[in-house]
Amino acid sequence: MPINKIQILSTKIIDKKLISLANAYHIFIDEIPFIEIKNVETPDVKKRIAALSTQSITAIFTSANAVNAVKEILSTKPQWKIFCIGHKTKRIVEATFGDKSIIGVSDNGEQLAEEIIKHFTEKKMIFFCGNQRRDVLPDQLKKNGIDLEEIIVYHTIETPQKIPKHYDGILFYSPSGVRSFFSKNTTEKSTQLFVIGKTTGNDAKMFTGLPVISAKYPNTTNLINLVIQHFTTIKSS
Repeated sequence: MPINKIQILSTKIIDKKLISLANAYHIFIDEIPFIEIKNVETPDVKKRIAALSTQSITAIFTSANAVNAVKEILSTKPQWKIFCIGHKTKRIVEATFGDKSIIGVSDNGEQLAEEIIKHFTEKKMIFFCGNQRRDVLPDQLKKNGIDLEEIIVYHTIETPQKIPKHYDGILFYSPSGVRSFFSKNTTEKSTQLFVIGKTTGNDAKMFTGLPVISAKYPNTTNLINLVIQHFTTIKSS
């Protein structure tokens, strides 16, 4: 009896170890990026980050892309206190700035804003972000009297393309990836959508009206494990 192969589309490039893990369960993943990240390296941004690198500041990073963009500009390891979102971002912050640099981590912007407002007395912070950052975090901080300087260190560029192939499941990692995909594609009711977090899930539901499966913790490993759990459960039921 032939083995039923599950076909999955990942809307970004992921770790090859995760693809191999999925393959072991007869789940095969195509990787087609729907967004491109471009760092901002203008003279003004470089000059501002260089100046901040000599100061003791409190910084906020809500994505690994922002950390990587700042890292490319820094020539020394600054002594910053850092709030961040997500375990992947936390790992990159630790590798770039040291384990002791992190003073707060949350899973999303709402939670991070609450933590900062309740437990931190600093009234001046630097927010390193992308050009499509969400409003929730900065709006909440500013409403509570925190002087927030925003520095855009990367741009998210949507790269939509038409996908003729049918997939059993599609993986989404950001609202911009969702928008890019659905600008040229639709999904069938039989296609299961998997999302890395609540915000991405809300956007996916808006385009499809279909239920989504969301990772409890926003990282790619958890998302792939959800895919495996979902399709192995279907096959065994």
